[in-house]
Amino acid sequence: MAFNPSAKQIPLIKGAVFVAALLPFLWGALLVFGGELVDPLEYITHETGDWALYLLCTTLAVTPLRRFTGWNWLVRLRRMLGLYTFFYALLHFIAFFWFDHFFDVAAMLRDVAKRPFILVGFTAFVLLIPLAATSTNAMIKRLGGKRWQWLHRLIYLIAPLAILHFWWMKAAKNNLAQPTLFLVIVALLLGLRVYWSRTKTKAAQAPARV
Repeated sequence: MAFNPSAKQIPLIKGAVFVAALLPFLWGALLVFGGELVDPLEYITHETGDWALYLLCTTLAVTPLRRFTGWNWLVRLRRMLGLYTFFYALLHFIAFFWFDHFFDVAAMLRDVAKRPFILVGFTAFVLLIPLAATSTNAMIKRLGGKRWQWLHRLIYLIAPLAILHFWWMKAAKNNLAQPTLFLVIVALLLGLRVYWSRTKTKAAQAPARV
């Protein structure tokens, strides 16, 4: 039976998800400022990148979960999950731009151009910016529903780029177990969308029965 929370329960669920998504940041800040880490930069870079991927997959999973379970209320969590994806991606970029290059734009761009996995990750981050910037109801109204939907389909390009970025980074260390898992998850989530889209198109093109 479908779980349909009441209007009073939805804010509680959203609050719980908000806190849960924030906990990795708070825990990381505690470790960094508490002096518990041997290499804080490496920890920040890896953890923020990993959590950006976790939340990206969670965001993409909302639609399949809603369709399989009938939990339509899950859609109300998608915007927050998407913004948290951007939040951790932004922290990941800041770690690269600040700690690695100390705000030297020229040095950062040289590094981006020189190392393909950084270029791919940087591209994915840049594409995330307009999605985060247009996540409000006001921007949806301003752009119009159709244009907003077309813009937010960039996520279907961002996700493979993020996986490729992670894959190339791990390939240098010959450690592909985790990237392979992410690849399978994202391929499944995007593959379901392709299947549903084709099914919908065939149904629309089928001749009406008399």
